[in-house]
Amino acid sequence: MTDERFEATVLVVDDSADVRALLCAQLRAAGYTAVEADGGNAAFVKVAELMGVTRAPDLVILDVNMPPGPNGFEVCKKLRAWEETRDIPVLMLTALSAVEDKIRGIEAGADDFLTKPFNNAELQARVRSLLRAKFYRQQIKEKNALLETILTRWHSASVVKGVLEDASRLQLGGVRSGVTVLFADLSGFTRYAESVAPEQVMDTLNQTFSRLSDIVFAHHGTLDKYIGDCLMAFYGAPFASESHALDAVRSAVEMRGAFQQLRAQWSDGRAQLGLAIGVNSGEAIVGNVGSHRRMEYTVIGDCVNVAARLEERAEPGQILLGEAAHALLADVVVAKLHDQIELRGRERPIAVYELVQLFTRV
Repeated sequence: MTDERFEATVLVVDDSADVRALLCAQLRAAGYTAVEADGGNAAFVKVAELMGVTRAPDLVILDVNMPPGPNGFEVCKKLRAWEETRDIPVLMLTALSAVEDKIRGIEAGADDFLTKPFNNAELQARVRSLLRAKFYRQQIKEKNALLETILTRWHSASVVKGVLEDASRLQLGGVRSGVTVLFADLSGFTRYAESVAPEQVMDTLNQTFSRLSDIVFAHHGTLDKYIGDCLMAFYGAPFASESHALDAVRSAVEMRGAFQQLRAQWSDGRAQLGLAIGVNSGEAIVGNVGSHRRMEYTVIGDCVNVAARLEERAEPGQILLGEAAHALLADVVVAKLHDQIELRGRERPIAVYELVQLFTRV
């Protein structure tokens, strides 16, 4: 056992003052902090008091028969029913030895049993075992939380959640899915970057991307990547959604408004920057691209290329929609139809729509 056990707090619950005194003395001699309660109701109060000061007890040693209040089975079941206390190890201390009683204790949520009369060596062994398991579980939870925090710096929360639930998502390859892709680019950024220090360029990008990324996540989007002064996101994957086009256009409208607010706060050359947005829908392959050493969760398909070209054609402040995106949203958007235009890299011209207003369905 690691030194962590010496910092463990053990709650002893028994209606016998002599038993409590004996248990507490043996626990303290082993380096634990021992607190006591003389019954089930007192145990709930003591747990709440400990949580208010530091944290819940690391272990509860719980007698079974404690009249007139709730018995040990009832106390254990209630502790397991609360989110804050459900992971506390419970060692049932009882004079009952029948198999039926142990089954009842297991069903109530007990982790282990110690039959009266007990000896100190057995008590210490069971306490160490339960605390060791508890501390290991806590370490795993903390490491998983840290891993999730680190991963969400690069991927959306939905992607990270999917990876943690299903490791097969880390394999190369993807699946066909209906998605909407959004590109948002800072117009005039190249000229601006030539005239200021690199530190200011970095600050401008960080401020802008922070605002725009929050909007992507707020509308259930997946942040794909930052490409220089451009942000790419997609909607409808990894979890399918019938509203992926609407979520993307809502994001685009909010991005435009947020960037206008941000630009109003700037009093230098950044105030001349603009935000151009292209949005398009269609079927694409969504999954991991790269190698087994380094991969990116991304979306591949013609709809991605069209969205990127639309963003290139957009003027500052414009949101341009591809034909497929407009078709999915025809009942909630007012848009100007541009003439058929040719996009770089495509053989056939396409119709392009400039978003004028997004309405809300009743």
